[in-house]
Amino acid sequence: MAERAGLREGFTTGTAAAAAAKAATLVLFGRPADTFPALMDVPLPGTGRLTVPVAEATVRPDGHVRAVTVKDGGDDPDVTHMARIGCTVSLDDALSAGEVGIEGGAGVGRVTLPGLPVPVGRPAINPGPMAQIRAAVIEALPEPPPARGVSVIVDVEDGEGLAGRTMNPRLGIVGGVSILGTSGIVRPFSHESWRAAIAEALDVARAMGARHVVLSTGRRSERAARRLLPGLADQAFVQMADYFSFSLSQAALRGFEEITLCAYPGKLVKMGMGLSNTHADIEATDFQRLATWCREAGLPSDLAGAVAKANTVRHAFGLVRPHPRFPALAALLVQKALVHAGSFTTAALGLIALDFDDSLLPPEAQTRGPDLEGRLGRGKFLGKEGVPGD
Repeated sequence: MAERAGLREGFTTGTAAAAAAKAATLVLFGRPADTFPALMDVPLPGTGRLTVPVAEATVRPDGHVRAVTVKDGGDDPDVTHMARIGCTVSLDDALSAGEVGIEGGAGVGRVTLPGLPVPVGRPAINPGPMAQIRAAVIEALPEPPPARGVSVIVDVEDGEGLAGRTMNPRLGIVGGVSILGTSGIVRPFSHESWRAAIAEALDVARAMGARHVVLSTGRRSERAARRLLPGLADQAFVQMADYFSFSLSQAALRGFEEITLCAYPGKLVKMGMGLSNTHADIEATDFQRLATWCREAGLPSDLAGAVAKANTVRHAFGLVRPHPRFPALAALLVQKALVHAGSFTTAALGLIALDFDDSLLPPEAQTRGPDLEGRLGRGKFLGKEGVPGD
Protein backbone atom coordinates (compact mmCIF):
# COMPACT_ATOMS: atom_id res chain seq x y z
CA MET A 1 0.00 0.00 0.00
CA ALA A 2 1.00 3.64 -0.47
CA GLU A 3 2.42 5.83 2.25
CA ARG A 4 1.15 9.25 3.27
CA ALA A 5 2.94 11.53 5.70
CA GLY A 6 5.11 8.56 6.69
CA LEU A 7 2.13 6.29 7.41
CA ARG A 8 1.11 3.24 5.41
CA GLU A 9 -2.35 3.27 3.87
CA GLY A 10 -4.68 0.29 4.09
CA PHE A 11 -7.98 -0.77 2.59
CA THR A 12 -11.53 -0.83 3.91
CA THR A 13 -13.79 -3.77 4.75
CA GLY A 14 -15.70 -2.92 1.58
CA THR A 15 -12.59 -3.26 -0.58
CA ALA A 16 -11.67 -6.51 1.20
CA ALA A 17 -15.13 -7.92 0.45
CA ALA A 18 -14.96 -6.75 -3.18
CA ALA A 19 -11.62 -8.53 -3.68
CA ALA A 20 -12.91 -11.75 -2.10
CA ALA A 21 -16.11 -11.59 -4.17
CA LYS A 22 -14.24 -11.07 -7.44
CA ALA A 23 -11.82 -13.91 -6.67
CA ALA A 24 -14.64 -16.31 -5.79
CA THR A 25 -16.51 -15.37 -8.97
CA LEU A 26 -13.44 -16.05 -11.11
CA VAL A 27 -13.07 -19.51 -9.55
CA LEU A 28 -16.79 -20.19 -9.99
CA PHE A 29 -16.34 -19.64 -13.72
CA GLY A 30 -13.21 -21.66 -14.22
CA ARG A 31 -10.11 -20.19 -12.63
CA PRO A 32 -8.32 -22.88 -10.56
CA ALA A 33 -8.69 -22.35 -6.82
CA ASP A 34 -5.07 -23.32 -6.24
CA THR A 35 -3.92 -20.14 -7.99
CA PHE A 36 -4.65 -18.33 -4.73
CA PRO A 37 -3.10 -16.63 -2.73
CA ALA A 38 -2.98 -13.98 -5.43
CA LEU A 39 -3.41 -10.27 -5.98
CA MET A 40 -6.81 -9.04 -7.14
CA ASP A 41 -7.40 -5.76 -8.96
CA VAL A 42 -10.72 -4.25 -7.85
CA PRO A 43 -12.65 -1.03 -8.50
CA LEU A 44 -12.92 1.54 -5.72
CA PRO A 45 -16.14 3.41 -4.91
CA GLY A 46 -16.51 6.32 -7.29
CA THR A 47 -13.23 6.21 -9.23
CA GLY A 48 -9.89 4.47 -9.07
CA ARG A 49 -8.69 0.93 -8.53
CA LEU A 50 -6.62 -0.97 -5.98
CA THR A 51 -4.68 -4.23 -5.98
CA VAL A 52 -5.56 -6.32 -2.93
CA PRO A 53 -4.15 -9.68 -1.74
CA VAL A 54 -6.65 -12.54 -1.62
CA ALA A 55 -5.54 -15.21 0.84
CA GLU A 56 -7.43 -18.26 -0.39
CA ALA A 57 -10.26 -19.64 -2.50
CA THR A 58 -12.10 -22.90 -1.84
CA VAL A 59 -14.64 -24.83 -3.90
CA ARG A 60 -17.24 -26.39 -1.60
CA PRO A 61 -18.90 -29.77 -2.28
CA ASP A 62 -22.08 -27.97 -3.38
CA GLY A 63 -20.11 -26.08 -6.04
CA HIS A 64 -20.24 -22.75 -4.24
CA VAL A 65 -16.92 -20.89 -3.98
CA ARG A 66 -15.65 -18.98 -0.95
CA ALA A 67 -12.66 -16.65 -1.07
CA VAL A 68 -11.06 -14.82 1.83
CA THR A 69 -9.24 -11.49 2.09
CA VAL A 70 -7.39 -10.37 5.23
CA LYS A 71 -8.35 -6.75 5.88
CA ASP A 72 -5.38 -4.43 6.27
CA GLY A 73 -5.94 -1.11 8.04
CA GLY A 74 -2.44 0.14 7.28
CA ASP A 75 -1.08 2.40 10.01
CA ASP A 76 -4.58 3.41 11.10
CA PRO A 77 -5.71 0.05 12.49
CA ASP A 78 -9.18 -0.43 13.92
CA VAL A 79 -10.91 -3.51 15.30
CA THR A 80 -11.28 -5.03 11.82
CA HIS A 81 -7.55 -4.84 11.10
CA MET A 82 -6.43 -8.35 10.07
CA ALA A 83 -10.01 -9.65 10.11
CA ARG A 84 -10.71 -12.45 7.63
CA ILE A 85 -13.46 -11.25 5.31
CA GLY A 86 -14.99 -13.87 3.06
CA CYS A 87 -17.43 -13.99 0.18
CA THR A 88 -19.29 -17.09 -0.96
CA VAL A 89 -20.45 -16.92 -4.56
CA SER A 90 -22.94 -19.19 -6.35
CA LEU A 91 -25.35 -19.22 -9.28
CA ASP A 92 -28.88 -18.32 -8.27
CA ASP A 93 -32.01 -19.34 -10.22
CA ALA A 94 -33.94 -16.46 -8.62
CA LEU A 95 -31.69 -13.89 -10.30
CA SER A 96 -31.63 -13.01 -13.99
CA ALA A 97 -28.59 -13.02 -16.28
CA GLY A 98 -25.95 -10.56 -15.16
CA GLU A 99 -27.78 -9.76 -11.91
CA VAL A 100 -25.79 -9.79 -8.67
CA GLY A 101 -27.52 -10.32 -5.34
CA ILE A 102 -25.57 -9.43 -2.17
CA GLU A 103 -26.45 -10.54 1.36
CA GLY A 104 -24.77 -10.58 4.74
CA GLY A 105 -23.69 -13.84 6.32
CA ALA A 106 -22.10 -14.80 9.62
CA GLY A 107 -20.28 -11.95 11.31
CA VAL A 108 -21.92 -9.19 9.27
CA GLY A 109 -24.24 -7.05 11.36
CA ARG A 110 -27.89 -6.42 10.64
CA VAL A 111 -29.55 -3.03 11.08
CA THR A 112 -32.35 -2.89 13.66
CA LEU A 113 -32.74 0.85 14.29
CA PRO A 114 -33.38 3.82 11.95
CA GLY A 115 -30.93 6.58 11.27
CA LEU A 116 -28.32 4.70 9.23
CA PRO A 117 -27.73 4.70 5.45
CA VAL A 118 -28.96 1.09 5.37
CA PRO A 119 -32.68 0.33 5.93
CA VAL A 120 -33.82 -1.56 9.01
CA GLY A 121 -33.67 -5.31 8.48
CA ARG A 122 -30.88 -5.21 5.92
CA PRO A 123 -27.27 -6.33 6.41
CA ALA A 124 -24.93 -3.55 7.52
CA ILE A 125 -23.26 -3.17 4.14
CA ASN A 126 -23.17 0.53 3.29
CA PRO A 127 -24.29 1.69 -0.18
CA GLY A 128 -20.76 2.47 -1.40
CA PRO A 129 -19.31 -0.95 -0.57
CA MET A 130 -22.47 -2.63 -1.86
CA ALA A 131 -21.97 -1.02 -5.26
CA GLN A 132 -18.23 -1.76 -5.12
CA ILE A 133 -18.78 -5.48 -4.47
CA ARG A 134 -21.34 -5.66 -7.27
CA ALA A 135 -18.99 -3.94 -9.72
CA ALA A 136 -16.13 -6.30 -8.82
CA VAL A 137 -18.30 -9.37 -9.41
CA ILE A 138 -19.57 -8.06 -12.74
CA GLU A 139 -15.96 -7.63 -13.88
CA ALA A 140 -15.36 -11.33 -13.23
CA LEU A 141 -18.44 -12.64 -15.09
CA PRO A 142 -17.88 -14.37 -18.44
CA GLU A 143 -19.17 -12.85 -21.66
CA PRO A 144 -21.97 -13.48 -22.34
CA PRO A 145 -23.06 -13.78 -18.69
CA PRO A 146 -24.72 -16.99 -17.50
CA ALA A 147 -28.51 -17.33 -17.78
CA ARG A 148 -28.73 -17.26 -14.00
CA GLY A 149 -27.59 -14.44 -11.76
CA VAL A 150 -24.89 -14.62 -9.10
CA SER A 151 -25.47 -14.61 -5.36
CA VAL A 152 -22.81 -13.20 -3.02
CA ILE A 153 -22.85 -13.79 0.74
CA VAL A 154 -20.36 -11.67 2.71
CA ASP A 155 -19.06 -13.00 6.02
CA VAL A 156 -16.54 -11.88 8.64
CA GLU A 157 -14.86 -14.49 10.79
CA ASP A 158 -15.52 -13.68 14.47
CA GLY A 159 -17.41 -10.62 13.28
CA GLU A 160 -19.85 -10.77 16.16
CA GLY A 161 -16.99 -10.75 18.67
CA LEU A 162 -15.27 -7.88 16.89
CA ALA A 163 -18.51 -5.88 16.84
CA GLY A 164 -18.55 -5.80 20.63
CA ARG A 165 -15.52 -3.49 20.45
CA THR A 166 -17.26 -1.05 18.08
CA MET A 167 -20.19 1.34 18.33
CA ASN A 168 -22.42 -1.11 16.45
CA PRO A 169 -24.37 -2.30 19.51
CA ARG A 170 -25.17 1.31 20.43
CA LEU A 171 -26.30 1.98 16.86
CA GLY A 172 -28.59 -1.03 16.78
CA ILE A 173 -26.42 -3.10 14.45
CA VAL A 174 -26.55 -6.64 15.81
CA GLY A 175 -24.72 -9.84 15.03
CA GLY A 176 -21.51 -8.50 13.56
CA VAL A 177 -19.47 -5.69 12.09
CA SER A 178 -20.36 -3.32 9.28
CA ILE A 179 -18.95 -3.40 5.76
CA LEU A 180 -17.83 0.18 5.22
CA GLY A 181 -15.71 2.45 3.07
CA THR A 182 -16.46 5.71 1.28
CA SER A 183 -13.23 5.75 -0.70
CA GLY A 184 -12.17 2.11 -0.36
CA ILE A 185 -8.80 3.16 1.05
CA VAL A 186 -7.88 3.68 4.70
CA ARG A 187 -5.83 6.85 4.98
CA PRO A 188 -4.29 7.28 8.41
CA PHE A 189 -5.70 10.23 10.28
CA SER A 190 -5.85 9.23 13.93
CA HIS A 191 -2.15 9.91 14.57
CA GLU A 192 0.02 12.88 15.31
CA SER A 193 1.13 12.71 11.70
CA TRP A 194 -2.34 13.73 10.53
CA ARG A 195 -2.19 16.87 12.64
CA ALA A 196 1.21 17.54 11.14
CA ALA A 197 -0.30 17.06 7.69
CA ILE A 198 -3.00 19.64 8.48
CA ALA A 199 -0.38 22.13 9.60
CA GLU A 200 1.67 21.46 6.48
CA ALA A 201 -1.37 21.91 4.22
CA LEU A 202 -2.09 25.26 5.89
CA ASP A 203 1.54 26.26 5.41
CA VAL A 204 1.30 25.48 1.71
CA ALA A 205 -1.96 27.43 1.37
CA ARG A 206 -0.42 30.46 3.05
CA ALA A 207 2.73 30.18 0.97
CA MET A 208 0.58 30.17 -2.17
CA GLY A 209 -0.93 33.47 -1.07
CA ALA A 210 -4.30 32.18 0.12
CA ARG A 211 -6.08 34.46 2.55
CA HIS A 212 -9.22 32.34 2.71
CA VAL A 213 -9.00 28.68 3.76
CA VAL A 214 -11.77 26.05 3.77
CA LEU A 215 -11.67 23.38 6.49
CA SER A 216 -13.76 20.35 5.63
CA THR A 217 -14.43 17.23 7.68
CA GLY A 218 -13.58 14.85 4.84
CA ARG A 219 -13.46 14.20 1.13
CA ARG A 220 -17.19 14.36 0.59
CA SER A 221 -17.63 17.70 2.35
CA GLU A 222 -14.58 19.04 0.52
CA ARG A 223 -16.15 18.14 -2.83
CA ALA A 224 -19.27 20.08 -1.83
CA ALA A 225 -17.19 23.08 -0.74
CA ARG A 226 -15.26 23.07 -4.00
CA ARG A 227 -18.53 23.16 -5.96
CA LEU A 228 -19.75 26.13 -3.94
CA LEU A 229 -16.47 28.04 -3.88
CA PRO A 230 -15.01 27.43 -7.35
CA GLY A 231 -12.88 30.57 -7.29
CA LEU A 232 -10.51 29.30 -4.59
CA ALA A 233 -7.21 27.60 -5.40
CA ASP A 234 -6.80 23.88 -4.70
CA GLN A 235 -4.41 24.63 -1.85
CA ALA A 236 -7.12 26.59 0.00
CA PHE A 237 -9.07 23.39 0.74
CA VAL A 238 -7.80 21.45 3.76
CA GLN A 239 -9.35 18.31 5.25
CA MET A 240 -9.33 18.77 9.01
CA ALA A 241 -11.07 15.42 9.69
CA ASP A 242 -12.08 15.45 13.38
CA TYR A 243 -9.41 17.94 14.47
CA PHE A 244 -11.78 20.89 14.83
CA SER A 245 -10.06 23.09 17.41
CA PHE A 246 -6.54 22.15 16.28
CA SER A 247 -7.24 23.12 12.67
CA LEU A 248 -8.85 26.44 13.58
CA SER A 249 -6.01 27.30 15.95
CA GLN A 250 -3.39 26.45 13.35
CA ALA A 251 -5.22 28.51 10.73
CA ALA A 252 -5.33 31.43 13.18
CA LEU A 253 -1.60 31.16 13.84
CA ARG A 254 -0.95 31.49 10.12
CA GLY A 255 -3.03 34.65 9.83
CA PHE A 256 -5.77 33.55 7.44
CA GLU A 257 -8.27 36.37 7.14
CA GLU A 258 -11.25 34.17 6.35
CA ILE A 259 -12.06 30.59 7.34
CA THR A 260 -14.99 28.59 6.01
CA LEU A 261 -16.00 25.35 7.69
CA CYS A 262 -17.89 22.67 5.82
CA ALA A 263 -19.67 19.88 7.69
CA TYR A 264 -22.55 17.43 7.69
CA PRO A 265 -25.11 17.30 10.53
CA GLY A 266 -23.27 14.81 12.74
CA LYS A 267 -20.11 16.89 12.90
CA LEU A 268 -22.12 20.12 13.01
CA VAL A 269 -23.84 18.99 16.22
CA LYS A 270 -20.49 17.97 17.74
CA MET A 271 -19.08 21.40 16.87
CA GLY A 272 -22.07 23.03 18.51
CA MET A 273 -21.47 20.93 21.61
CA GLY A 274 -18.10 22.63 21.98
CA LEU A 275 -15.99 19.53 21.39
CA SER A 276 -12.37 20.01 20.34
CA ASN A 277 -12.32 16.67 18.51
CA THR A 278 -15.46 15.41 16.76
CA HIS A 279 -14.49 11.74 16.43
CA ALA A 280 -17.17 9.32 17.64
CA ASP A 281 -14.68 7.51 19.88
CA ILE A 282 -13.76 10.73 21.71
CA GLU A 283 -17.23 11.69 22.90
CA ALA A 284 -20.71 10.56 21.90
CA THR A 285 -23.38 12.94 20.63
CA ASP A 286 -25.38 14.48 23.47
CA PHE A 287 -28.95 13.89 22.30
CA GLN A 288 -30.36 15.47 25.44
CA ARG A 289 -28.63 18.70 24.52
CA LEU A 290 -29.83 18.38 20.93
CA ALA A 291 -33.37 17.97 22.27
CA THR A 292 -32.93 21.15 24.32
CA TRP A 293 -31.85 22.99 21.18
CA CYS A 294 -34.96 21.66 19.43
CA ARG A 295 -37.09 23.31 22.10
CA GLU A 296 -35.08 26.53 21.81
CA ALA A 297 -35.81 26.52 18.09
CA GLY A 298 -39.54 26.23 18.73
CA LEU A 299 -40.11 22.54 18.00
CA PRO A 300 -42.82 20.89 20.14
CA SER A 301 -41.85 19.08 23.33
CA ASP A 302 -43.00 15.67 22.12
CA LEU A 303 -40.75 15.92 19.06
CA ALA A 304 -37.84 17.12 21.18
CA GLY A 305 -38.44 14.15 23.47
CA ALA A 306 -38.19 11.82 20.49
CA VAL A 307 -34.91 13.47 19.48
CA ALA A 308 -33.55 12.83 22.99
CA LYS A 309 -34.04 9.11 22.34
CA ALA A 310 -32.70 9.14 18.78
CA ASN A 311 -30.21 6.53 17.66
CA THR A 312 -28.10 8.82 15.46
CA VAL A 313 -28.10 12.43 14.27
CA ARG A 314 -29.39 11.11 10.94
CA HIS A 315 -32.30 9.57 12.84
CA ALA A 316 -32.91 12.82 14.75
CA PHE A 317 -32.89 14.91 11.57
CA GLY A 318 -35.32 12.49 9.97
CA LEU A 319 -37.70 13.11 12.85
CA VAL A 320 -37.55 16.91 12.78
CA ARG A 321 -36.96 17.69 9.10
CA PRO A 322 -40.71 17.66 8.17
CA HIS A 323 -41.54 20.20 10.89
CA PRO A 324 -41.81 23.88 9.82
CA ARG A 325 -39.40 24.88 12.62
CA PHE A 326 -36.62 22.68 11.25
CA PRO A 327 -34.93 25.64 9.49
CA ALA A 328 -34.78 27.45 12.83
CA LEU A 329 -33.08 24.42 14.41
CA ALA A 330 -30.56 24.25 11.56
CA ALA A 331 -29.80 27.95 11.99
CA LEU A 332 -29.37 27.50 15.75
CA LEU A 333 -26.92 24.62 15.24
CA VAL A 334 -24.84 26.74 12.86
CA GLN A 335 -24.80 29.63 15.31
CA LYS A 336 -23.64 27.40 18.15
CA ALA A 337 -20.94 25.82 15.99
CA LEU A 338 -19.66 29.23 14.93
CA VAL A 339 -19.67 30.60 18.48
CA HIS A 340 -17.42 27.72 19.47
CA ALA A 341 -15.27 28.14 16.35
CA GLY A 342 -14.92 31.83 17.18
CA SER A 343 -13.11 30.97 20.40
CA PHE A 344 -10.13 29.72 18.37
CA THR A 345 -9.73 32.51 15.82
CA THR A 346 -10.49 36.15 15.11
CA ALA A 347 -10.75 35.50 11.37
CA ALA A 348 -14.00 36.08 9.51
CA LEU A 349 -15.89 32.81 9.81
CA GLY A 350 -18.29 31.05 7.50
CA LEU A 351 -19.95 27.64 7.57
CA ILE A 352 -21.34 25.51 4.76
CA ALA A 353 -23.96 23.37 6.49
CA LEU A 354 -24.77 20.26 4.44
CA ASP A 355 -27.61 17.81 4.82
CA PHE A 356 -27.05 14.07 4.50
CA ASP A 357 -28.03 14.05 0.81
CA ASP A 358 -25.36 16.69 -0.01
CA SER A 359 -27.92 19.48 -0.32
CA LEU A 360 -27.50 22.63 1.75
CA LEU A 361 -29.45 22.85 4.95
CA PRO A 362 -32.27 25.45 4.79
CA PRO A 363 -31.20 29.00 3.85
CA GLU A 364 -31.84 30.16 7.40
CA ALA A 365 -28.93 27.96 8.50
CA GLN A 366 -26.59 29.61 6.03
CA THR A 367 -27.16 33.19 7.22
CA ARG A 368 -25.58 35.18 10.01
CA GLY A 369 -27.41 35.07 13.34
CA PRO A 370 -27.99 38.44 15.03
CA ASP A 371 -26.06 37.42 18.16
CA LEU A 372 -22.99 36.74 16.02
CA GLU A 373 -22.95 40.08 14.22
CA GLY A 374 -20.15 41.57 16.27
CA ARG A 375 -18.01 38.46 16.48
CA LEU A 376 -18.02 37.36 12.87
CA GLY A 377 -17.07 40.62 11.23
CA ARG A 378 -17.31 40.19 7.49
CA GLY A 379 -17.82 36.40 7.50
CA LYS A 380 -19.70 34.99 4.52
CA PHE A 381 -22.48 32.41 4.68
CA LEU A 382 -23.74 30.54 1.68
CA GLY A 383 -27.34 30.85 0.61
CA LYS A 384 -29.47 28.16 -1.01
CA GLU A 385 -27.78 28.42 -4.39
CA GLY A 386 -24.28 28.62 -2.94
CA VAL A 387 -23.97 32.37 -3.44
CA PRO A 388 -22.31 34.25 -0.58
CA GLY A 389 -24.71 36.37 1.43
CA ASP A 390 -23.86 39.80 2.79
